[in-house]
Amino acid sequence: MGAYEEKKEACGTVCLKYLLFTFNFLFWLAGGVVMAVGVWTLVEKSDYISLLPSKTYAASAYILVLAGAIVMVTGVLGCCATFKEQRKLLGVYFVLLLCIFLLEILAGVLAYIYYQQLNDELKQNLKATMTNKYRQSDENEHITKAVDKLQQEFKCCGSNNSTDWVESKWIRSADSKGRKVPDSCCKTEIDLCGQRDHPSNIYKVEGGCISKLEKFILEHLKIIGAVGIGIACVQIIGMVFTCCLYRSLKAEPY
Repeated sequence: MGAYEEKKEACGTVCLKYLLFTFNFLFWLAGGVVMAVGVWTLVEKSDYISLLPSKTYAASAYILVLAGAIVMVTGVLGCCATFKEQRKLLGVYFVLLLCIFLLEILAGVLAYIYYQQLNDELKQNLKATMTNKYRQSDENEHITKAVDKLQQEFKCCGSNNSTDWVESKWIRSADSKGRKVPDSCCKTEIDLCGQRDHPSNIYKVEGGCISKLEKFILEHLKIIGAVGIGIACVQIIGMVFTCCLYRSLKAEPY
């Protein structure tokens, strides 16, 4: 009877090992996805981050990059710990899983919180940023590029509408050369095309650039939140497998 129990226990341990190994491989792939989403957000959409007064959006992406990198390292450690059947390594692996779990939950929560306050922040700050910082100094060059890219990519003009540019420091100055809006507002962007603000020449979008940027950021916040919380939930399975394997292994002799 004792031999049967030992054989049954050994069989259960082997099954747990392969389950945990499979999980680690999938977990490693998921880490690559998490990191890719974070890097893509920061690299491809970094211009728009400069238009946001809060750093919450960028922080969520940075957390995903960090979590993704740790996930990939942890996946390799998990495979080693599983096949070497070392309880100490499994313990370290579990702690790392827990840390990653908390990081990804944090990224998801930050994305959700910012999702709730984004509209108010954009209403309060985007117009001021566009009218006060556009083409004002070399320090604000990134703002200028971000505004031009925003207006061209989303086919919009001004924060709420094209008349917002009447309050622009640059438009009021001689440097604007008689432009009524920046050239990036034009449907066909050429030098000095902003001198004519007729609807046939410039974008007249309902809601202006605020509505376009808000929709864009909200979609990306959903992705960040879903990826962070989704992977975190999957990790619970890994932590359960790890605990079961840890308990099934005999304590190492000292």
